[in-house]
Amino acid sequence: MQSPPSSLPVATSSDCRRIAEEIEKAFPDEGLFAGHRWRIGCRPLTLSPKTVRELEMMGRVLLKFNQAVNRLYYQSASGKQPAWISDWLDCGKPSELIEIQRNKAFRKDLPRVIRPDLLLTDNGFRITELDSVPGGIGLTAWLNDTYSKFFPEILGGKKGMIEGFRGIFNAKSKVHIQFSVESETYRPEMAWLAKRLNEEGDRFVIQNETFEDFQEQESVYRFFELFDLKNVPGHRKLFQAAASKHIQLTPPPKPLFEEKMLLAFLCNRHLDGFWHRELGDGFYKRIKEWCPYTWVVDPSEIPPHAAIPRLELTDWNQLKSLSQKQRRLILKISGFSERAWGARGLYLGSDLSSTEWSLAVDEALTSFNKNPFVLQEYHTPNRIETTWFDAEQGTIEAMQGRVRLCPYYFVHGEGDQAKTKLGGALATICPEDKKIIHGMKDAVMVPCSIGPQE
Repeated sequence: MQSPPSSLPVATSSDCRRIAEEIEKAFPDEGLFAGHRWRIGCRPLTLSPKTVRELEMMGRVLLKFNQAVNRLYYQSASGKQPAWISDWLDCGKPSELIEIQRNKAFRKDLPRVIRPDLLLTDNGFRITELDSVPGGIGLTAWLNDTYSKFFPEILGGKKGMIEGFRGIFNAKSKVHIQFSVESETYRPEMAWLAKRLNEEGDRFVIQNETFEDFQEQESVYRFFELFDLKNVPGHRKLFQAAASKHIQLTPPPKPLFEEKMLLAFLCNRHLDGFWHRELGDGFYKRIKEWCPYTWVVDPSEIPPHAAIPRLELTDWNQLKSLSQKQRRLILKISGFSERAWGARGLYLGSDLSSTEWSLAVDEALTSFNKNPFVLQEYHTPNRIETTWFDAEQGTIEAMQGRVRLCPYYFVHGEGDQAKTKLGGALATICPEDKKIIHGMKDAVMVPCSIGPQE
């Protein structure tokens, strides 16, 4: 059993107040998330060296997983693997985007930022999903930079996030960080990051959805998801330039990496042989330990002699009849939707009435061809105690909370030489009565630090 991390203050209350006040003063005038704030924690979340080593290994495993998923999709599309794999991943996507994803020019391209959402449980980490267009890069860079003035053992160090992000691009090219209206919330954090990156040369530029004036050999960081292309007028020109290798584009225009159903493929016994071959026994065992059991809610008729694994249901409609105690399950949109992030389009069965749960199941079943849903076992995060600074009252407050950990892995290098760099990790600590952990005004958001050797 893994003991929970701690963010309890080891200094006096006056020291905590002084540190928290300094962190509050360092907050950028323009903010970091447009229109959003959170509780300022008094110290980082401390992780044991053993836990940090596991996080470092996780980066290597997840890169290998992304490489394998990429291969699995193309093998399915070409008939070398079962067709249902690419059929699931293509569900609801416009033909134009499927064609772009299958363009040979992008075949080997992978996301260069990998961010898993991790819950800290009694049985170790649980990866609830992977994000290839993650928010929080600039925020975590700011937290690392600010807290490192007081806590030297920050995970990734003062510049880990900054150098990690810089390293995913060609060394000398100008980098355009392009937003859509949907992703505008994250513009301030990336503007702060670009300012820090530009201390060593004016290479990083923030752009809006109408930008299309990129030049030969420049780079574009796509900070918008692919469901939002209709609001990005120049996306065709962008993708054509990337396909022609006139520019570097990351993440690539491959919606398969924006789907939560990828974890369900790990749980499908039809693919056991593929995962053993592609990941190796050791990596396959580790990622299976980290991932909750996940199903794709495909309403196709189940043969009369078969049942849904582990649930032992013979029809997805039977989910509605489960008792509240049996519904320790998360139902959520897999991807390609404005509701697929920020805890929207997500239902925790044990928190809903029978009627509410039945409506959620109906939505999942009827929307499969447009927006597939996944079902995932729910694992309760550990409870920890933390402290935060109430700037209005000028007081230090204690809080019992639960943690979501988001490590940021930056992929440096090409092909078989690619490696992940752990730039830092964002800890979001929500009040213990919140079952779904995400950024909110009542959450404490802090960087992580490395504790002493055990």
